Amino acid sequence: MLVNKKCDKVKILVAVLSVLLVVPALNASAMHIMEGYLPVGYCILWGVLCVPFLIWGGIDMKKQMKSDGRTKILLALSGAFVFIISSLKIPSVTGSCSHPTGTGLGAVLFGAPVMSLLGIIVLIFQALLLAHGGFTTLGANTFSMAIAGPFLSYGIYRLCKKMNVNKAVGVFLAATLGDLFTYVITSVQLALAHPDAANGFMFSLVKFMGIFAPTQVPIAIAEGILSVIIFNVLEASCQKELQRLSVI
Repeated sequence: MLVNKKCDKVKILVAVLSVLLVVPALNASAMHIMEGYLPVGYCILWGVLCVPFLIWGGIDMKKQMKSDGRTKILLALSGAFVFIISSLKIPSVTGSCSHPTGTGLGAVLFGAPVMSLLGIIVLIFQALLLAHGGFTTLGANTFSMAIAGPFLSYGIYRLCKKMNVNKAVGVFLAATLGDLFTYVITSVQLALAHPDAANGFMFSLVKFMGIFAPTQVPIAIAEGILSVIIFNVLEASCQKELQRLSVI
């Protein structure tokens, strides 16, 4: 009975997050890497690179859903969390902007491959409903936000767990550094597509990273703190589910 009450709290949290999904639509403008900002060749390249990770994510997600259907509520929570906070934007540079990603928490809960699949679903809905990102740049945005960031987050959390680091510290580092790594990759993508005419790729990379940093560093720290708060709620409410997922 007590377990059911605790899980009801999580369901309420998911419902609240679902209602908040309409908020970003009130002030929609381009985010991530916007439609048409990358040459066709790079759009194809990043899309092809995403395919193996998406297949891997589909296989992992199917296994997890078969082994324990009750984790679906946590998966829904992760998707809602990613959708909401990655729709919050701070203008940073023409063609993109700074925003939280939310994928670090999901990577901690379900592993990086699952977040690859969940992340591209979120990006598709954002492009379709909010005009955030785009379909031509879907591969690039997926690789940076739904693949590179989550894999680093998952690796950091597992390393912290192996070293017996406090769980809250592990979640904070995973979410914060995963967010920052997403924007390192985004900067690489932009610099490759638009190298400086006089000084080349490296100059362009430093320029993009320098413009992102003032807004992205505090955003990443804030995301880390928020991820810890949500993780603590989940740990108190759905401990058995987290144990089945080998999170705790």
